[in-house]
Amino acid sequence: METFDFVIVGGGSAGCVIANRLVQSGATVCVLEAGPVDRNPFIHMPAGFVKTLFNPAVTWQFTAEPSDWTGGRRIPVTQGRTLGGSSSVNGMVFVRGQSDDYDHWAQRGNRGWSYSSVLPYFRRIERRISDTADARYRGREGNLPVTDIDWSHPLCEAFIEGAAGLGYPRNPDYNGASQAGVGYYQRVIHRTRRVSAARAYLYPVMKSANLRLITDAQVAAILLDGRRASGISYRRQGDSALHQVMARREVVVCAGAVNSPKLLQLSGIGPPELLHSVGIAVQHALPGAGENLSDHYSPRIVARARNIQTINAMVSGIPLAGQLLRWAVRKPSVLGLSAAIVYAFGKSEPSMPAPDYTIIFTPASYKEGKLGSLDDYPGMTCGAWQMRPESTGHVRIRSGDPAEHPLIQPNYLSAEKDRLVLLQAIRAARRILATPPLSQYYDSEVVPGAGKTSDAELLDFARRYGSSTYHLCGTCRMGPAEDRGSVVDDQLRVHGIDALRVADSSIMPAVVSANTYATTLMIGEKAADLLLNKPALAQAELAATA
Repeated sequence: METFDFVIVGGGSAGCVIANRLVQSGATVCVLEAGPVDRNPFIHMPAGFVKTLFNPAVTWQFTAEPSDWTGGRRIPVTQGRTLGGSSSVNGMVFVRGQSDDYDHWAQRGNRGWSYSSVLPYFRRIERRISDTADARYRGREGNLPVTDIDWSHPLCEAFIEGAAGLGYPRNPDYNGASQAGVGYYQRVIHRTRRVSAARAYLYPVMKSANLRLITDAQVAAILLDGRRASGISYRRQGDSALHQVMARREVVVCAGAVNSPKLLQLSGIGPPELLHSVGIAVQHALPGAGENLSDHYSPRIVARARNIQTINAMVSGIPLAGQLLRWAVRKPSVLGLSAAIVYAFGKSEPSMPAPDYTIIFTPASYKEGKLGSLDDYPGMTCGAWQMRPESTGHVRIRSGDPAEHPLIQPNYLSAEKDRLVLLQAIRAARRILATPPLSQYYDSEVVPGAGKTSDAELLDFARRYGSSTYHLCGTCRMGPAEDRGSVVDDQLRVHGIDALRVADSSIMPAVVSANTYATTLMIGEKAADLLLNKPALAQAELAATA
């Protein structure tokens, strides 16, 4: 049995950040990762996400339970299960969200989580590679390179021009002073390769004598000494024996929005009724553990293109060989692209102070709207989602078996406001696709079809074709102790248990107006300072941004 200062459960986005900072401080650290080392070559090729996202060797193939608003379908809610976690299989776009997201967190009783408080941590994350980045908002010396797209396509330019003609401002930096507008996504791709949290944070300290990395380790439970977390029990893949690793100072759970609440529940920390129902003794009643699940739900409009070649024709036969060669010598290539290329952040009501929906555009289309299999015709795809969904659900274990996937129910579109905003977003996407700059390329709408125009028809389209954006969060919600639904306090300490913290997307009090990756890295950076009892980075002195 080994003992370390800190034991980190999960070698994903936040876990890699925290491990780096703790090791550099001189602390001894053990990182337990359920998946393998990130050797799969498709992890490092950006376009390889279509191969890894549904590969159980490097992902948790979770599915959400059927519901009325998903047409009784099970929705894949895949999460990363390899070194780097979801940062090794995600779409690689880098979006922080709006200042009000974090100010709202602080207003709910979470001191130190306002936008001005977290902005210095966002800046610490990144090495922004851009000649025009505003230093008030952007960092240049961090571990993670954040780059602009190095590849262009006439359809992308036409989409941006069309959106601008409808009043979406061209925005040079949606991670800067204002989010609203249209333009190209920033990515965590450098010199045509994906840069995961593992590559940016963990590998630089991998050879340190202070770090012990255990991969293929299925964590079974948090070990408790009374009301204090003392370590972790786990099994290695292919080994039935139960092993233990102990923590002198703290256990840090960074297993993600599904596995973090699952681990708490398996350890007897959670809703008493649930624990009793699966035969687990209650060690500490925590009703909010596993509740408040949130995610962005997105249907995707698919259109047929004309008079132009799209990515569909570039990734097979001789064209694919050419793209592979360009990628191999680190030249711009479709194989070096993020999952989404162009964004438009818009408002469902013009009088609103900030955007409330996202539109994404890619000059490619997938069969039945699914990733991994491109259509045989030239196509383009336009996805849409509400940024701040009010629908929430839960994650609940089904038994005491650590290997069994939990029940996941996001309750997509159950809140009426979510449906109303989504309708506006779908119609906005259609208006952009119908603008003059796209007219020479736009042939016809395949899904949902031009004849579907009523609210009922478009909501039926969303019900039948919508999917997760894999932005699961909120299941170990941060909040003050008097908030019975909260799981951790604003220091990320689990209420009622000493020496135990949670630090990942599960602690978000509410989903941010963004993909969740950048925010999860920020949570990791801030958590590291909290664990080391360091003073918070100085708050940014600037006006709140939209």
